[in-house]
Amino acid sequence: PLTESRIEKPHPVYVPRDEAFEEIKQDTFSAGRVKALFHNLIPLLAATLSSSDIPFNCFSEIDKLYIDGVVLRGEEHKNMLENLLLGKMMKQVVSVGERLLKYDIPAVIKRDRFSWLRDNEFARQTLAGVNPVNIELLNEFPIRSKLDPVEYGPSESAITKELLEQEIGGMSLEKAIEEKRLFILDFHDMLLPFIKKMNSLPGRKAYASRTILFHSPKCILRPIAIELSLPPTPSSPGNKRVYTHGHDATAHWIWKLAKAHVCSNDAGIHQLVNHWLRTHACMEPYIIATHRQLSSMHPIYKLLHPHMRYTLEINALARQNLINGGGIIEASFSPGKYAMELSSAAYKNMWRFDMESLPADLIRRGMAVEDPSMPCGVKLVIEDYPYAADGLLIWSAIKEWVESYVEHFYSDSNSITSDFELQAWWNEIKHKGHHDKRNEPWWPKLESKEDLSGILSTMIWVASGQHAAINFGQYPFGGYVPNRPTLMRKLIPQENEPHYEKLIQNPQHFFLSSLPTQLQATKIMAVQDTLSTHSPDEEYLGQLNPLHTHWINDQEIHKLFSVFSARLEEIEDIINARNKDVRLKNRSGAGVPPYELLLRSSGPGVTGRGIPNSISI
Repeated sequence: PLTESRIEKPHPVYVPRDEAFEEIKQDTFSAGRVKALFHNLIPLLAATLSSSDIPFNCFSEIDKLYIDGVVLRGEEHKNMLENLLLGKMMKQVVSVGERLLKYDIPAVIKRDRFSWLRDNEFARQTLAGVNPVNIELLNEFPIRSKLDPVEYGPSESAITKELLEQEIGGMSLEKAIEEKRLFILDFHDMLLPFIKKMNSLPGRKAYASRTILFHSPKCILRPIAIELSLPPTPSSPGNKRVYTHGHDATAHWIWKLAKAHVCSNDAGIHQLVNHWLRTHACMEPYIIATHRQLSSMHPIYKLLHPHMRYTLEINALARQNLINGGGIIEASFSPGKYAMELSSAAYKNMWRFDMESLPADLIRRGMAVEDPSMPCGVKLVIEDYPYAADGLLIWSAIKEWVESYVEHFYSDSNSITSDFELQAWWNEIKHKGHHDKRNEPWWPKLESKEDLSGILSTMIWVASGQHAAINFGQYPFGGYVPNRPTLMRKLIPQENEPHYEKLIQNPQHFFLSSLPTQLQATKIMAVQDTLSTHSPDEEYLGQLNPLHTHWINDQEIHKLFSVFSARLEEIEDIINARNKDVRLKNRSGAGVPPYELLLRSSGPGVTGRGIPNSISI
């Protein structure tokens, strides 16, 4: 009685007309491409490949997806691929009743097809990949879990001081921590409560992982230790193993498998927590409250309106096709049918509105320190952190625009507290939109112009820059399965286990057989390609749609908006210059793709760049 009944296909989830797709989006993008993807392409892939839903046997079989493609047979689907946006993924017609689905080469291997194998590329993607928001400074040792040790085993990590000092070239652990050189990707506490359930699913094997990275005096970041944990058993109460790069062939291959498990965890947390929960889902209460409590003539409604476009409709599509029971996310990512439960647990345990601004998030993770002399009031601990460096430019531009906008309409604090629509709006967001967290002490007050500017800047950042940074790189980084497997199908065998000999005899085959199958990989590539695609009618940050010139009839606001737009153009030039700076190794160098996810402008398609105003895909 406390849950909604599910709206079953083909009936759509209701979306208010104001929030539904406009005609061009309906015709050329979502209604055609997304519907074709989920209702035609995915079932057709399943039908075509189901009889051979087997692992990739060699890396050349993965390469064939970009060279030879997948032949799709079926006369009844002859118009299906034309419905996909601009026929982008269809390269040619093979014959009547057959179509060729061919993928573009993902950016991560386009310049250097072996980059994904290297430790420095693994580390670079924690700073400049599709999920650059989980890396944290390691400032305490030993590492301890916050989970109940009675249920989840000893709280202390198996990663020792001796092991770390062995891997960091003679520097003491204390000095490395003092100089802020050690970092961690910590998925242990988030995943361990789910591992037993996840590993009970057919074809799924996962660990709770911790990864330690070292930032050398030469400013090179590399992984130095990976801890993989399983739930404790009576015979193994501390079910944790630690892996390092090693110096022999077997150790090298086991290290590759350990990194693949970390990448799989990272892919799941990215999709379910950072992407779905922290952007798509958490924007909904803001949008609903804005429509319910603010008049369409209210200046804050007018400010937020471009940043709400299409979000409710794209979320409705996701609920029926992506995150639904038995949908693509459950079929393609490690948590399987526990995906939404994991997302919900992350919301309960970690989501805070006051931590969703970029500076606050960087400080929380120890990736920046407060510094009033810096433009955004923070200084990065790793200067060559492309997501954060470019993101702070976008954040500061948004903040300056919002502050000038609020200053124009509100004269003093009293004008904020006496705005009953505005107060009702913020009250609904806290007490209805986030009912579970309504009494948390960290909610910002809404009593001053500074309060309002901070709240609005956070909302606009989440809808624009934050979503762009973690969405439009999905195919460029995830389109090559070995770089970012969305699930793993085997645990790493120990010496006394039967599969260990198979690993020794044919490590390449064992590695590939641990990754998603050919069908799983092909389906997720199709979805990532779609999710990374810009619509032809995309509206980008700082650009005013000519059809919406009636947006606000105030010349002073138009001047302020022009300043905002001009600043975003300057930021594009700054980012382009950074991508050519040979000192910045995480965004330039032999085979290194430039970091463009926070470049404001883009054309349609999969471009790996562009910041839409709103979460529109």
